[in-house]
Parts: sequence; structure tokens; C-alpha cells
Amino acid sequence: MKKTEQPKPFNRRAFLETAGYGAATLMLWPFISSCDGQSSNTASPVVNPDFRPDIDLELSAVEREIPILSGSKTKAWVFEGSVIKGDKEALQTTEGSYLGPTIKVKKGQKIRIRFQNTIPEETIVHWHGMHVTSENDGHPKDVIHSGETYIYEYEVMNRAGTYWYHPHPHGRTGPQVYNGLAGLLLVTDEEEEQLNLPQGEFDRPIVIQDRSFDEDNQLVYIQSRMDSMRGFLGEQILINGTAEKVLNLKSGCAYRLRLLNGSNSRIYKLAWEDGSPITVIGIDGSLLSVPKELPYLMLGPAKRADVWLDLTDKPEGTRLTMKNASFPLEVMSGGMMMDGGETSLPQGSEYEVFTVKTTSSGSNEYSLPQQLVKSNYLDPSTAENLNNPRQFSFAMDHMDWTINGRTWETTGVVDEETVKLGSTEVWELINSSSMMGNNRGGGMMGNGGMMGGDDGMMSGGMMGNMMQMPHPVHIHQVQFNILERDVSDVDPQLWEAIKEGFINEGWQDTVLLMPGMKAKVIMEFKDFKGLFVYHCHNLEHEDMGMMRNFKIT
Repeated sequence: MKKTEQPKPFNRRAFLETAGYGAATLMLWPFISSCDGQSSNTASPVVNPDFRPDIDLELSAVEREIPILSGSKTKAWVFEGSVIKGDKEALQTTEGSYLGPTIKVKKGQKIRIRFQNTIPEETIVHWHGMHVTSENDGHPKDVIHSGETYIYEYEVMNRAGTYWYHPHPHGRTGPQVYNGLAGLLLVTDEEEEQLNLPQGEFDRPIVIQDRSFDEDNQLVYIQSRMDSMRGFLGEQILINGTAEKVLNLKSGCAYRLRLLNGSNSRIYKLAWEDGSPITVIGIDGSLLSVPKELPYLMLGPAKRADVWLDLTDKPEGTRLTMKNASFPLEVMSGGMMMDGGETSLPQGSEYEVFTVKTTSSGSNEYSLPQQLVKSNYLDPSTAENLNNPRQFSFAMDHMDWTINGRTWETTGVVDEETVKLGSTEVWELINSSSMMGNNRGGGMMGNGGMMGGDDGMMSGGMMGNMMQMPHPVHIHQVQFNILERDVSDVDPQLWEAIKEGFINEGWQDTVLLMPGMKAKVIMEFKDFKGLFVYHCHNLEHEDMGMMRNFKIT
């Protein structure tokens, strides 16, 4: 990829907006440029003549007005695309949605995506969960300016699974995804095709997101300091980029529901309201080896799960509601509650997510396989550091969201973040629920502000020490296996309420760490050298610096 360094002109509004965001001050959705103090690399829109794509796509980030709610249309940024070469079914658009088109590819295919940025700020696209080169991963260092084009060219090497794509500019991922920039990327392979799983109208994506709107139906984003520190929580649930939360399906049929938590920071404890178990057949980057029944499903930001829904014995007019079941997750600081502003849908509260309604009858010949795919999981004995895993602690330190005490550097990488090509390693990911400050003053945070004695300081000048927050950790470029979860430091009441909703099987790229939780994951660094990132997928935490590079050498 040919790139040239291009200086960015000073933009006063951008500077003020970014500074305000970094300080976690009041912010509504801004349709203005922003910067993170780094120069951008500009990718020349030149294709590789030796790369012969099976599918050649155009994809653009554009400004649009979308009829989400009744009344005024909503200003949004959306992905739009078209097929230049290859199967026209490779790109499927949902009318009336702000979500980008669903891209459908098969393992072994070569795809080219000509991405054009027409929104008024820098951006880049990350193919979440995909095993690609550093140049194709959507690293924040590769952001392009408005009016510029970036060419992605890669072979699909992933297993069949439900993946997605979204922006990845440092400091602006949260607002760009929130404003609509996201879409699904579905991969199939020969092993999946032999299973005769539901296809076509019986293979339904369900992208779950929370949003807030003002009285003119415009998106409202950060409204308080705590919105940034905690992560943004919207006031209503949208499904597939629309306010319509009823899925009209056919009785007498079996369905595959592909669930994606596309919210910035909200965690879902999904459960059928009638108490029926949730049957999971896939997670993140793979189908499971056997179906797994759960009373409820914990789905952190960026997580995906494929669910089997059997309506063969349901009559017309049946309604099945998927709800968010309650769980006691509260943001704590130094033992004090921090509500951080009002929302009608607090984290962990109970509410309706979507409803399935059988509006007609039909039939299909899909049946749930008792054996899905071969597990082929990594053998822990092959890990060179099995008994001494690399440890990565996700915590707040001096008002910064950090990993091992460090925050984001565009190309910075340290020894503990350098791995060898061809190696298999175990990483221990730790939610430390850690330091929120030191003795330098500033007081205890609460209700989106500061509390304490004179000048915002508590008696003796001590600040609150603990910020208990979940961290959904995503590692780029790899799919990993979860070896174990250590919940010894998780609040017993919280763990009791959520313990049956986790899936450790399968190939995954994101793991939800509740406060105090640790997880050991094993992964293989193969095929490609280069610079990749790992980060908290609470997008506000990511934007505030809870992201680091790792380098494969």
C-alpha cells in the first residue's frame, strides 16, 4: 500500500471538541471534524494488479438522513456499497436502516474493498474478527481524510462465523459507531455448508444497539462526565438499525438468529421471557462443536452469538419476547455509587429487547444438528508460556483507562507486547477494577461530578481508589480459545446472577471481563507479521486510551 505523509490543517472547532471529549465534559453528537494530535497517513487509491479478487466491492461512509422514528428524519453516518465484480448477493442492504450492507463471503475467496471516506472527519474500517494483514486490519494509524480512498485486498481465511465491520480511528470510534457506521460480515465454509443450517429468509441477523434521541429525533451522545467514564448508555433499544423491534417470522419453521451486541458499552443478559432456554450454535468466529442450551446469554459489546430458534410447533399468532434479564451491576468508586446521569434503561435493568411474532405459516427442512463442527481447539501444551502467561491488566489509573498502566500510542509497543510469528501463547486478561486516582486531590466522583471537601477534595486529600467497571477485551488478527475464567474476585451476588450465561467454547475474539474477573486465553500468531491492536471494546474506554499495540515479528 503506497502511503504518503500529509499534514493536517488546524481546525479550531475540532481542537475544542476533541479537548472537551478527552476531559469527559458535556458533548452532544457533533457533525464536525476532530483530531487526536497525530498526522494521518494517506493511502493512494491504487489496486494491486496482481491481486485477482473474486469479489470487488465499493464501500463509502456517507452522511444521510434516516427515518428511524416517526416524525423528523435522523442525521446519521452510514456505510453504503455496491458490487463491482462477483456475486451480487455478496452485498445485501436493509431498507430503512442506518446499518451498512451485510457482506457475505466464503472462506478462500479473495475480496477487494474500495473504501471511500466522505464524512467530515478521519476514519478507517476495521474488519472485526478477521484474520488479515496489518495493512488490511484498519489500524488507527491508517486513518484517511474526508474525500480519500483506502483499498483493502485480502483472502478470507476465517472459519464460518458472524463477523462485523466498523470504524477504528483513535478517539472517534465511539461517536462514529454510535452515529451509524457498522455492518455485518458473514463468512461461510464447506464444513458449515454440510450442516444444512437455515439459509435465506430463515437466517436472520439481529444487531442490538441502544440510542438516545432529542425531541427532533436527532441522536444524542455524551451528556455527562460519567457517560464517558462509564460508557454511553442509550434510552431505547434499536434492532437492525430501526426502531421496529418485532420480527415477523413463520410458524412451522426453524431459524438461525445471528445476534450482535453493537452497542458502545451496554451489556445484555438475554433471556426468553417465557423461560425457554436459549440454544446457542455459534460464538464470535466459529460454530460450536455441539449446541449449548443456556437459561440466558451474557452478550458484551462486540460479542456475537448464533442462536437456534425452533418455531415448528408454534401456531400463528405466537409471540416470543427476548428480554434483558436483570443483574446487579453498578459502577462503584471507593465504595460509593456513581449514577452519572439519568437513563430510562440503566445497565442491568430488565426491559424488552425484541419480540418474535409468527404472522404466517410455512415449513422448512432444517433440523438442529447434534454435532456441528470439529472443535480443533489449540492444545495448551503447545503454548511456550503455559505456566507463565503474559498478563494484561485493564484498569483506571490517575483518571486514565489503561492497560498495564499504559495508554494508547499510535505506533508504540513495548517488549511485553511483542510476540513471535508462529508461536502459540497464553495471555491472562485481568479486570483489575483498579486505581481511580492518587493523593493529589480531585475528590470522589459521583453523579457525574466531584464530591468532597474544599476544592473538591475529601478530608485528608484522599481520592476514591476503585472504579469497578466491566471490560470487554478484543484482540485483533486472531481468534482465541478461552482456557479458564477466574471469578474468585468477582462480587458473589453479581456472579450468582450471571454465571450461567457465559460460553467458553468455540473460537472467540472478544471476552467480557466483569469487575474482578480474569480470563486465560490461548492463541496462535500465524501467517502475518505486523502491528495490531488489543483494547477494551467499551468504545468510550477505547477512545479514552484503553488500547495498545502488539507486534508480531
